[in-house]
Amino acid sequence: MNKSELIDAMAKDAGITKVAAKAALESFISNVTNTLKTKEGKVSLVGFGTFSVSERAARQGINPATKKPINIEAKTVAKFKAGADLSNAVAAANMPASGKKKK
Repeated sequence: MNKSELIDAMAKDAGITKVAAKAALESFISNVTNTLKTKEGKVSLVGFGTFSVSERAARQGINPATKKPINIEAKTVAKFKAGADLSNAVAAANMPASGKKKK
């Protein structure tokens, strides 16, 4: 699903116009982004998941083309951890009919 498909689905589910759904989605994205930019940025949506910021330490890597070592700089990254309800919904949707987990 891409952004325009998500806007269409939101508009249909909420019974609102696509313009209103687009404004709501863009507001959500903007607010999450602005919160993650702060020093202690974290957005928790109980059952859905948590958006947070994490620091990646500098490390040694290997250039796959030349096989020579390279230095990878430290950086700050956004991350998402799925909540219990989302994890359970995904797991249930991917459960084969026999009740055993797929590999």
